[in-house]
Amino acid sequence: MSTDAPEGEPRGELAQLRALVREFVDERDWDQFHTPKNLASALTVEAAELLEHFQWLQHGRPEELGEAKLEQVRHEMADVLVYLVRLADKLDVDLMAAVQEKMVLNRAKYPADQVRGDARKYYEYKK
Repeated sequence: MSTDAPEGEPRGELAQLRALVREFVDERDWDQFHTPKNLASALTVEAAELLEHFQWLQHGRPEELGEAKLEQVRHEMADVLVYLVRLADKLDVDLMAAVQEKMVLNRAKYPADQVRGDARKYYEYKK
């Protein structure tokens, strides 16, 4: 797979992931099933499968998981990322730009000097 993006196409690791997933999907003729609704549903299912590995653990740190579980967690994380990248592709969302935009909003909601060390939601602390 080439890492050179066509003119006007985004470059970088997320673009490479998108191309890798597109190729996998195209080889299997699965695009017909990849509606935004189906991808969002699949993403949710995979996120739940990820969470299942942490159920009933005290903290979920690597030493609590062990090597075999940690490998399974990595695979579930990959599934979540694949569906997220695919959903972004189908909706023509630039994930990097979306994260940058959201971080601007989060910085306004959670000013570091006011919320440092405080895990409450933005509406629960005094401004």
